Amino acid sequence: MIQFGIDVLLKQNPMWKNKRIGLVTNHAATTNLLKPSRKALLERGFNIIKLFSPEHGLDIQGADGAKMFDGIDQLTQLPVVSLYGDKLRANEKDLADIEILLFDIPDIGCRFYTYLWTLSYVLEACNIFNKPLIITDRPNSISGTLDMAEGPILDENHCSSFIGRWSIPLRHSCTLGELAFYFNKVKGIEDTIEVIRCQNWQRDSFQTDWGIPFIPTSPAMRSFQSSLLYPGLGLLEATNISEGRGTEMPFSIIGAPWLDNNLLIEKLFNANLEIIKLAFVPTESKYTGEECKGLRFYVKDTKNFKAVNLGLLLIKLVKDQHPEYFEWKPYPTNVNPTGTKHLDLLLGIPDSESLFELPIKDFEEQIKSLTLAKNWKESIQPYLLYL
Repeated sequence: MIQFGIDVLLKQNPMWKNKRIGLVTNHAATTNLLKPSRKALLERGFNIIKLFSPEHGLDIQGADGAKMFDGIDQLTQLPVVSLYGDKLRANEKDLADIEILLFDIPDIGCRFYTYLWTLSYVLEACNIFNKPLIITDRPNSISGTLDMAEGPILDENHCSSFIGRWSIPLRHSCTLGELAFYFNKVKGIEDTIEVIRCQNWQRDSFQTDWGIPFIPTSPAMRSFQSSLLYPGLGLLEATNISEGRGTEMPFSIIGAPWLDNNLLIEKLFNANLEIIKLAFVPTESKYTGEECKGLRFYVKDTKNFKAVNLGLLLIKLVKDQHPEYFEWKPYPTNVNPTGTKHLDLLLGIPDSESLFELPIKDFEEQIKSLTLAKNWKESIQPYLLYL
């Protein structure tokens, strides 16, 4: 059975376990037997004195982009400092009584999923305030196969934000431990980092191969299928097409009241996908209470499925099919209150909406080039921790 970094740590008796430890975590972070990491650590005598939580809060129930506040953890009664509220980086006061920072949060392998960027600020804070950082690593749920990484590579000069601070592909095919080593070096942070590696994980395996149920990592990330589709269907956030929020299948279904799903399904044939027509009524987000005509996607061939290409093509087809209805939409969040240029920030390239004005053949050629994760495999190779 796969051993997460937290499982490996719990079998050890490190010299630092009695030091004052701050734990960056959330309720999706569990052992391979599904016990919350923070509870398991306390039971093993680790001196956790404070918790830090990312977007969606410690309980992973906060709405997407909603400001999270400090509080008290009901499970452990420990104080919780929000790293998605008035600040993204822990300050001197937060860390004054901490000797070591421990990071344990599951990721889903997509650049605009924000837990990675919380880690980047934790890395910087540890360097600024001279605190060692220990990361209990976790596998990439959509595999670490670098040949399946997808661009664009983020343009830091124009599109750096909390849904993509630094230059990596949209689907990065790495663990957070690997990316921490990479950023620590290429960004010149040079903090003291230890990564406790997973055991029994192969890079080409997916979450469904682990023998462990999928734990929802945020309110709209409820299934392995959603995590596979998210790097592509997440791009719909920048449009007036529903990405399934407010339903039981977010990021597995799409739709709108005005969508001709019969015509769209004919144009979207993909041998790696099963696509079925359906109707749904969102209980929140876009088109609340309205019936949407839509499509449900199910990935059959996980090893060869490229989500970013699907998401871009889907937006282009709907825009061309329904020019009278389709719109680009702002997406306000705690870190981007106006919600402007959301597609640029998601894709990581400036003026991205202009791509969709191209004729379909030119568009397909352009995205074929854009989605190449150029030189990523070579750049990340020295920092890989797993074969």
